[in-house]
Amino acid sequence: MNISIIGTGYVGLVTGACFAESGNNVVCMDIDKEKINKLKKGIIPIYEPGLDEIVRKNLNTGRLKFTTDLEYAVRNSEIIFLCLPTPPGKDGDADLGILFSVVKNIAKILRGLAKDEKKQLKKLIVSKSTVPVGTADKIKEMLNKELGKYSDKIDLYVASNPEFLKEGNAVQDFMFPDRVVIGVNDGEAEKILRELYEPFVRTGAPILVMDTRSAEMVKYTANAFLAMRISFMNEMANLCEKLGADVEKVRIAIGYDNRIGPRFLFPGVGWGGSCFPKDIKALMKMGEKNGVELKIVKSVYEVNERQKKLIVEKIKKHFGRELKNKKIAIWGLSFKPKTDDMREAPSNVIINELLKLGAKISAFDPVAVPNAKKIFGDKVKFAKNQYEALKNADALVLITEWQEFREPDFNYIKTLMRTPVVFDGRNIYNPEKLKKLGFTYYGIGKG
Repeated sequence: MNISIIGTGYVGLVTGACFAESGNNVVCMDIDKEKINKLKKGIIPIYEPGLDEIVRKNLNTGRLKFTTDLEYAVRNSEIIFLCLPTPPGKDGDADLGILFSVVKNIAKILRGLAKDEKKQLKKLIVSKSTVPVGTADKIKEMLNKELGKYSDKIDLYVASNPEFLKEGNAVQDFMFPDRVVIGVNDGEAEKILRELYEPFVRTGAPILVMDTRSAEMVKYTANAFLAMRISFMNEMANLCEKLGADVEKVRIAIGYDNRIGPRFLFPGVGWGGSCFPKDIKALMKMGEKNGVELKIVKSVYEVNERQKKLIVEKIKKHFGRELKNKKIAIWGLSFKPKTDDMREAPSNVIINELLKLGAKISAFDPVAVPNAKKIFGDKVKFAKNQYEALKNADALVLITEWQEFREPDFNYIKTLMRTPVVFDGRNIYNPEKLKKLGFTYYGIGKG
């Protein structure tokens, strides 16, 4: 099939590359000329394992192309995927300005095509962006309004196809999904999208077909539920700590209950990223607009905001609230491992709080340092490796559980640090082992 992807951000680039990998002809369009020029050379603007390989491979075969020309992308595709940013506005509601602006431009292009073409045109426009419920209906309304009398010359379909890509595992998630959700209001759109996704579900994953409004709601509901599990365990961890219980033992025990399961039960310094915070704010706003008070969803967000500052309180308590000129080593800056994404990362809050208290920060992350430098500039010293960050440090704070941080040489670490204190924000270390080696250890939910 001939596909265009409008927007080459995280979702758009992964989507375009993976569709090309399955044999489709894909044009990825973006207004960022510098980004497009780099992509044409196979230079990837984000860190995502495996993505660079399939982008370069499909560039070489000619199945994947990049352009800044929206008309070219629309003209040369049967299916147009909208993979555009929907950032939170000041009130938390999803800002659809960019999305609707692009839709208007697409409508004008389609009007021109319908006016010039003698044969009947056929276009399917698919929203892959996370958007408030009812957005697909508005897109269809906008398109029909702009097409006017030419609307009968185009067989035009609008669908919703939410993405469920985990940063750090996005290529695998796309190529081998656990389910594909398709929101359609007509049979032809369903037929086209079923055919498109058939190569990705041969192992038995279901294609779930529903109306567009339900499909739009699925993504918000899934993200809110997953965030709720983490926030809930963070609250239980805080209680365990006060009661002398070990949240790790509690987590493992409840995870064996098949009604609960073991995933997304790890307590820590809070969640972040581009999806959970944005989607939960938008979901709360949807509830507010429709007279439904989402108390649980609101609490999920509030608990997470508190959790980000918890480890700072532990540091203040250990050092007697005097952090001036204390050197704090930070391991991990991205909001999760295997990504360079710093959006809403707990490290942003933790580092800023420590800087306010007069601490000196030395930080290391395997891939996120360039993005972190854009945020902190020279307020933070960035180390070349994890051990360099520890030289003469008064404490080590583990924020992001990268694989290379899991089994460090603690004997060597002890020789580097001024005082051997570890604040384990992800509970990846054995407290007894560290105590035997002479470290003072603080975890999350360790009574």
